[in-house]
Amino acid sequence: MRILVADQLADAGVAALAEVHDVDVRTGLDKDDLVAIAGDYDAIVVRSQTTIDQEVIAAASRLKVVARAGVGLDNVDVDAATKAGVIVCNAPQSNIVSAAEHTVALLLTLARNIPQAHAALTAGRWERSTWTGTELHDKTLGVLGLGRIGTLVAQRCHAFGMRLLAYDPFVAPERAARLGVELVQTIDEVLERADFVTVHLPKTPDTLGLLDRDRLAKMKPTARLLNVARGGIVVESDLADALRDGVIAGAAIDVFASEPTTESPLFGLPTAIVTPHLGASTEEAQDKAGTQVADYVKLALAGEFVPSAVNVQGGPIDDDIKPFLPLGEELGRLLTALGDQGLGAEITVEFNGAIAEADCRVLGLAVLKGLLSPVSGEPVTFVNAPLLAEARGLNLREISDPHSEDYVSVLRVSGVTRDGRPIRVAGTVLQPGARERLIEVWNTPVDVEPTAYMAFFRYRDRPGVIGTVGNGFGEAGVNIAAAQVGRSEIEGEAIMALSLDEAVPPEVLERIVDRIGATEGRAITLA
Repeated sequence: MRILVADQLADAGVAALAEVHDVDVRTGLDKDDLVAIAGDYDAIVVRSQTTIDQEVIAAASRLKVVARAGVGLDNVDVDAATKAGVIVCNAPQSNIVSAAEHTVALLLTLARNIPQAHAALTAGRWERSTWTGTELHDKTLGVLGLGRIGTLVAQRCHAFGMRLLAYDPFVAPERAARLGVELVQTIDEVLERADFVTVHLPKTPDTLGLLDRDRLAKMKPTARLLNVARGGIVVESDLADALRDGVIAGAAIDVFASEPTTESPLFGLPTAIVTPHLGASTEEAQDKAGTQVADYVKLALAGEFVPSAVNVQGGPIDDDIKPFLPLGEELGRLLTALGDQGLGAEITVEFNGAIAEADCRVLGLAVLKGLLSPVSGEPVTFVNAPLLAEARGLNLREISDPHSEDYVSVLRVSGVTRDGRPIRVAGTVLQPGARERLIEVWNTPVDVEPTAYMAFFRYRDRPGVIGTVGNGFGEAGVNIAAAQVGRSEIEGEAIMALSLDEAVPPEVLERIVDRIGATEGRAITLA
């Protein structure tokens, strides 16, 4: 597949992508050029310079994934990508250490007026008394946003002997307490109490313009503000006024509402320290961003789940759930194939045993992906599967039950065919080795490993059927890798499940169905 790298990416990232795909590095494209060539690519990788908007996505008819080698996604229209079934992912952990360290560097620089003293001395002025600083020890650091970066900053500042205060409505007080952080209920309380305030919030409609004139007025006159998060959270003109009027004592800003920029009301103010978005600008962070995003792009192009996908329902995936993802897709494909006359409007997915303790929503997506892929006229992804299901009037009902009698964890999928027959399949993953097993087919217990090519027969249990099936496949030159028969009672209905080394021609399947008098026979490709 073809990948466009539209912004500068670390060499390690480009090399990782080129291992299995064709990669074109074309940086500095204007909007018209990007729209003109977007249709030639299956993936586009950007940083912050290139914007992937609705027009670009509409022109990219082959596009499967947009990846940003960094944390934010301000330059990607996530809604438009979601509607088009395009995965949007980033490298959310690539720069967290670099961003935290840059925050601490600015904190120390701000406390000790280092840039101002340096500029004065190199200009020939010895201004030792002018640039007297303040100690961090015994001061209060207010952290707005106690996520990964905010937590790293808090941990490092704890070593300076600072008191730690934080606002984050999505963090449990117990977790904050373990970090030595006092969690408060409002942003205003942080602003009123802190000597230094550092911003580590995402840029959303709720946080845009969050720290404006009114909020800045709540800070101490001796307080200082840092923003190494996203531009636009702090209103630059209001902050410049607050610094000029002595409302607060200083500010260190790494991000701006419009970037790149060489103009800001903060530039030239003696109490403002500014850097050109250097939070992720370390060699280590750039290499990690490139290689992480390359791994995610390769997963997306392979049709697999992408851990950092921001527009996939279900959020981050639990390690205990990951081995069940391919099984979920296989069970979905199997249910569709076994109910080849069509399924009813409701599909039930059951998470039984240990997996029921985790967030299993992404397993439901995997089942939907498998259900719809054989019958959809367009590629089905983890992104657009819910939209395609909704368009077909298909409802996914999910049930979690921590009890499982025979296996540690069981994933079961069931529905009703359009002629009213219940249909159910189930599987599990055995450890060690994450070995997949089908344990129920057509409502009957079996025990067989799912493979790329499989065949299933439903027939009356009697002697000689297994040999007849084996002879039929042998005559056709189709090798049987494994076979297993399940039945509820002697001479009752039986199910034969076979793992095969190659696809079964339709005429071979029909011939075997006739020979054994099967009520149903299916040849299925699960790959």
